[in-house]
Amino acid sequence: MLTLSVVIPCRDDAENLKQCLQALAKQTVDPIEVIVVDNGCRDESARIAELYGAAVVFEQASGIWAAAAAGYDAAVGDILVRCDADSRPPPDWLARIAAHFAADETLTGLTGPGVFYGLPRYQRALAGILYMRLYFLAVGAALAHWPLFGSNMAIRRSCWCEIRRSVRRYDAQVHDDIDLSFILGPHRKIRYDSNLRVGISPRALCGSRNLMRRFSRAFHTLSVHWKMEAPWHRWQDRLEH
Repeated sequence: MLTLSVVIPCRDDAENLKQCLQALAKQTVDPIEVIVVDNGCRDESARIAELYGAAVVFEQASGIWAAAAAGYDAAVGDILVRCDADSRPPPDWLARIAAHFAADETLTGLTGPGVFYGLPRYQRALAGILYMRLYFLAVGAALAHWPLFGSNMAIRRSCWCEIRRSVRRYDAQVHDDIDLSFILGPHRKIRYDSNLRVGISPRALCGSRNLMRRFSRAFHTLSVHWKMEAPWHRWQDRLEH
């Protein structure tokens, strides 16, 4: 049976982390471990993680990629599952992930959408179209395959061990999920499951400065990789193989 390790990067997000860990405690399939990566927290995040039985890894290099990578390095499960401290996974989340990887030995990565909680229904639907669908379509077009979404994703640990030295973990302006998706490449199988959903915080949408920062990091990540391989070359490579 495949084992699952859940990795949660965290920086000063104690209350959200508490709710995320409560949701993970209600999973119908238990992970072998939950790893919370303390990325220079000044609040009680580490204490709350330990209170809920999670292992705590400390990563002083600032940035979500440095934190996530430190968690992957420390994990021992066959499948590395990633969410954020403000994610709200439903009870069958890990069961769905385990089923996908157990059914297909060639599957490298798995991802699904986020659903914004705490918003009125019409705003939630609009945000899902303008944010989530745009992410998967636009970044997918640049990659020539489905991108991973950091708040809701999983990869095989064996694959991580192969590519871990290639990721830009110490570039704080790089989106970790897009960078990882680029490096996995069009020849490894990444699957998108629209039913594999987690609740995500709407704070990602709050304020023009926050949105501009996210888009700026996305374009930075894309430009870094496009210098080495343009999108049309990736599509040609995929179609030829």
